[in-house]
Amino acid sequence: MGLLSQVFLGLLLAAFAFGITCPVSAQEKPPLYEEEIAASNPIRIQQAHELDSYILSLKNDNSRLHKLFTPDYSSTSAYLASTIKLRKAFAQSIGYPPPGLPDKEASIFTRLGEDGLGTYYRATIPILPGVHSVGLYIVPKGIKGRVPLIISMHGGGGSPEVATFHGGSNYHDMVMGGVKRGYVVWAPQHLFSADGYPGDIRNRTDDRLRLVETSITAVEIAKITRSLDVLLKRPEIDPKRVAMVGLSYGGYYTLVTTALEPRIKAAVSSCYYGVQEGRYETDELSVPTDFRFTDRFTLFKDSEIVALICPRPLEIQAGAKDNASHREMGKLLAPLSAQYYHGLGMDNKFRFLVFEGGHEFYDPSAWAFLKNNL
Repeated sequence: MGLLSQVFLGLLLAAFAFGITCPVSAQEKPPLYEEEIAASNPIRIQQAHELDSYILSLKNDNSRLHKLFTPDYSSTSAYLASTIKLRKAFAQSIGYPPPGLPDKEASIFTRLGEDGLGTYYRATIPILPGVHSVGLYIVPKGIKGRVPLIISMHGGGGSPEVATFHGGSNYHDMVMGGVKRGYVVWAPQHLFSADGYPGDIRNRTDDRLRLVETSITAVEIAKITRSLDVLLKRPEIDPKRVAMVGLSYGGYYTLVTTALEPRIKAAVSSCYYGVQEGRYETDELSVPTDFRFTDRFTLFKDSEIVALICPRPLEIQAGAKDNASHREMGKLLAPLSAQYYHGLGMDNKFRFLVFEGGHEFYDPSAWAFLKNNL
């Protein structure tokens, strides 16, 4: 027997001597521990319940708002200083301002025609690299010197032409009312549909913009604010007398643009205020995607957007015959907005009006309000 064989035999004998046995065969392995596949069903139910409760707790938690914004009513300047953090947070939540500067190209004002009321132009104004704000620019006949500028914002699926011509549809005199009163009017176009593009082009565009750290809300606000950089230099406009009006989606843009743009001195928002809050209470995900920006319902309800407009004059309109979603939640939020003006002793600068009408711009109140406050 060779040396290696002798060593192996010795180790084997030693193993038996100390009671060490060889592994059992595969057939003799002990059974594995098993559970029913459905064993985690209660866990998933619990997870869903926990996350639902967590979301609701965040939704109802006002502590973050109070950390960002504690109104200081000791003076107007003190109040404005107290809004700085909240305004900055709002801008960040929507990705405003959008990245990039306007191309170095001249704005174009193409004359379209004129009538007894005014001269009509199609204005094209660069606002971002390769991106322009385009709309109707109307100068009243017979004006002398500088006059106020009215930004008139159409609603969802609308256009400046719909709001201006052939009676103005449910916009009525939202555009031409300003011209009739001797104001220059700027009515820009926003994106809701486009021939040759998918029907949901607005949502698609917003989704893509969010992937590059901005949003369609931010871009369309910039289409207004950066237009002002050009328009307020024109000789017919008084740069200290700028107002904004809008219906429905235009009412939304009137609120958020005025909140971020201090050069807008007065505003009328019609048939929008509180709509998304109402939808959120009924079904959180029924809110259109372009309204689902960060903290929309924890920090930036419409009532708090108004805090960023105060102390500038603001009228909010709601139609008594409009869909209840465009009115009822607004009734609940309006006192919250009014308190900011009340704290400064400026109750007459804020108005929440339910008028006898439907989903439409209510001219009589709007133009009287602007005349008194512009």
